[in-house]
Amino acid sequence: MTTSADTTEIIGILGGMGPAATADFYTTLVSMTPGRTDQERLRTVIWSDPTIPDRTEALLGDGPDPTPWLLNGSRVLREAGATVIAIPCNTAHAFVPRITDHVGLPIIHMIGEAARDLTALQPPVRTAGLLATTGTVRAGLYQEWLDRHGIQLVLPSADEQDQVMAAIRAVKAGDRAAARAPLADAAHQLTRRGAQAVIAGCTEVPLGLPADSVDVPLVDPAVSLARALIRRAQEALRP
Repeated sequence: MTTSADTTEIIGILGGMGPAATADFYTTLVSMTPGRTDQERLRTVIWSDPTIPDRTEALLGDGPDPTPWLLNGSRVLREAGATVIAIPCNTAHAFVPRITDHVGLPIIHMIGEAARDLTALQPPVRTAGLLATTGTVRAGLYQEWLDRHGIQLVLPSADEQDQVMAAIRAVKAGDRAAARAPLADAAHQLTRRGAQAVIAGCTEVPLGLPADSVDVPLVDPAVSLARALIRRAQEALRP
C-alpha cells in the first residue's frame, strides 16, 4: 500500500508566531491528511521560534525587522531535511518576498491559497470581510490577492480593528474565551456591510472564533495552507 509517508516531501513548518497557532496548524494538517495509521501521515519538521519579533510592530515601524529570524528558521528547516516551507502566520507573509530568494526551498503562500479557496465557494463570493492583524491590513496582503479575483474586501472600522487586535492578544495570552465575543461582533459588523464570507486572516482568530459564531462561511487560511501541502505531497506520489 502506498502511504503519505512514501512521498519524498518533507514539510517544514516555520512557526512560533504564535506557538498556539503553530500547534493548531500541525493538528489541522494531521487531521486533514487521509489515512488511519501513523505511517499514512506526512513527514514534518517544525521550527517554533516565539522570539521572532512582532510582525505587526515591524510593519508599523514600532519594532525590529523579523526577516533575519525568518531566514534563520528557514535555514534550520532546510538543514533538517525539509523540502517545502509553510508559514502559518498571515502577517509574516509581508516579509516572504524578502526571504524567497535566500531560502532555497519553495514557500507555499498561505494567503494565495486562502484566496484560491475563497473563489471556489458557492454561491460565488463577491465581497469578503477580513479579520486580521493591523499589520496584515496595513500591508494590503489580502487586498492584493483578492483584487486579482475581482473580490471586494470589507475591513473593520478603526474601533473594530482595535477590538480585533485586543482579541488576538487575548488568544496569544491563553485566554481564548475572552476573544470570542469581540471577534464574533467584529465578524457581524462585516457581514452587515455586505461580506458574503469572512476571512480569519490571523492564525489566532480561528482559535477564538468558532465557525458557527459567524453567519456566513468562515475561511481559515491555515486550513487552505494544510490542504495545499497535502495536495502537493499527493502529487509527488504520482508516477
